[in-house]
Amino acid sequence: MANISIEWDMRVHCLRAKNCVFSDLSGVCLVSRCGHPRSQLKCSAHEVAMQGQKRSSKHAKKISFSLAASTLALGLWASVAHSQSDPNEAAAQRGRKQFQQACGFCHAPDATGGRGPDLVRSPLVAHDKKGELIGEVIRNGRPDKGMPPLPSTDEQIADISAFLHARALEALRSSGVPSDYPVEKLLTGDAQAGKYFFEGTGGCKNCHSPTGDLADIARKYSSIELEARMLYPEGKRQSAVITLPSGEQIRGLVVHYDDFVIAVRDDSGWYRSFSRGTVKVELQDPLEAHRKLLDKLTQADVHNLFTYVYSLK
Repeated sequence: MANISIEWDMRVHCLRAKNCVFSDLSGVCLVSRCGHPRSQLKCSAHEVAMQGQKRSSKHAKKISFSLAASTLALGLWASVAHSQSDPNEAAAQRGRKQFQQACGFCHAPDATGGRGPDLVRSPLVAHDKKGELIGEVIRNGRPDKGMPPLPSTDEQIADISAFLHARALEALRSSGVPSDYPVEKLLTGDAQAGKYFFEGTGGCKNCHSPTGDLADIARKYSSIELEARMLYPEGKRQSAVITLPSGEQIRGLVVHYDDFVIAVRDDSGWYRSFSRGTVKVELQDPLEAHRKLLDKLTQADVHNLFTYVYSLK
């Protein structure tokens, strides 16, 4: 009995001292640092781990149940939200009916033009944001071009604007052109006339040079890419000079700009935002000349200018 008692005490010591250095998969201690052979006591470290796993398992089940409930709730919410119509789409549908009744006889029911101009590709529609430009034309008309004023409510103008913007977006999404589009179909202008426009009326030479930034330009891009870049250049962002009430000036690239807030990334990399009502803002748009030129370009100007630019190689 004494031997058994001593053996038990040694095993208890192994357990309490956490001296088990190797156990089998069931947690039975096989080797202990105290040298006691093949103790049949559970390794304490293993027991702690097993208890932790049990607690984790219960916790995981609770989390799984919570996630399942949340997923179900989100699914139901998404289903309800999906069943409701998109406000913009609904406005565009209302605008379609109003446009067809009031404007379709001149501009065609789909706004692609008839006796009146094509509004899907209209620069005015492209520059309009929330009906401020479209509404002015609808209300005041264009008597010099035979368009009478059309008395309309703000809601009607908003709906018609939504329809025209939807048509413009639809046309844009369906206007993919292969990058290897035959250049012969684009070179329909007069290169010499394009050069005159470049150096004169167009004012292109004020910012560009055939021997500088445009040297070999036709070798760098495909024909369709070159024409797109000529009309809608990219890569240059608006900057702003913001003058605070104290007189301090903040300069940086524009990150956000609307009727209420101006935000810039200043020269040191800091994001700075201000209420427009409390500061003076001077915008500097390196592409302003391009934007203004778009409203003045004729089809002949585009073809002539592109034919000239394409010759710079």
